[in-house]
Amino acid sequence: MRIAIPVAQGRLCMHFGHCEQFALVDVDPETKTIKGMQMVTPPPHQPGVLPPWMAEQGVNLVIAGGMGARAIGFFDQLGIKVIVGAPSDTPENIVQAYLNDTLVTGQNVCDH
Repeated sequence: MRIAIPVAQGRLCMHFGHCEQFALVDVDPETKTIKGMQMVTPPPHQPGVLPPWMAEQGVNLVIAGGMGARAIGFFDQLGIKVIVGAPSDTPENIVQAYLNDTLVTGQNVCDH
């Protein structure tokens, strides 16, 4: 399973479409372990560009602070699950909390 997290300055970027990089984290959900992580630079932000790019990267799940409804819809069409309202933390801590079923999420911080 591959999880994508938008990152700026080493922590989750609260606005999905304006992050510096994405952490692509490969995990084993059975053993609840992180198998590897790579930082990748996304293509320039344009509506509808990131969901198919994420699909090409093999992403199954996106964990974000905030994301617009259209983007969530695009991911849904591609079969990629989205979790919003995640806290600003390191990708490793967020993914491990998700694997341990302890990830606390709040409201979607995106208003569009």
